[in-house]
Amino acid sequence: MAIDGVMKRRDLFKLGAQKTAQAAFDYAAAKIGSRAGNWLRPPFAVDEPDFLLDCTRCDACIEACPHQVLFRLPGRHGLEAAGTPAMDLLVRGCRLCEDWPCVKACDPGVLKLPETEEDATPPGAPPPLPKLAHVRIDAEACLPYLGPECGACRDSCPVPGALKWEGTKPFIDPELCTGCALCREACIVEPNAVLLAAPVDSRASSFETDLRSSSG
Repeated sequence: MAIDGVMKRRDLFKLGAQKTAQAAFDYAAAKIGSRAGNWLRPPFAVDEPDFLLDCTRCDACIEACPHQVLFRLPGRHGLEAAGTPAMDLLVRGCRLCEDWPCVKACDPGVLKLPETEEDATPPGAPPPLPKLAHVRIDAEACLPYLGPECGACRDSCPVPGALKWEGTKPFIDPELCTGCALCREACIVEPNAVLLAAPVDSRASSFETDLRSSSG
């Protein structure tokens, strides 16, 4: 009986230790996830905790991007994120390359095309588009909302139906928009009338602020 009692106490201790470790991991993952709102990861990036653990900082995806949209995060974002790739969508939009060269260049697999069911996907069909960022039009800066006609962004969107129009006024369908920011690149006003936020944080109050500190 005494031996059984010792074994039961050991089992309880192990269970408690496992729960404590899991709670610590969940807390760390949540903290990392909240900080991920400070930058925009490349297309088809895995969840932030796994990204930070497995990314080798090899720059292969950065070098593979034909439009120089990717850059290395600077050291001020912390040692765990420093040197990892992010997207500079405040400056230029992602072209949503058909063959996704940045993803193909990623050897550790932190950029990974989604697996699709063969029966549900036609042969040769492209993978579904990733969600790169949340995008919205700032009515206080967009010229058509202030009176003058513009239309500079009218032909910029590569996703059918994502950029819509009510007369001369543009607006974005959040369900269709992938966040490529090509409409932002086309915008001619300053400050830019197309605002961005990381996919993990769509709060209107957080648009732009942290992203500027990441890419600046």
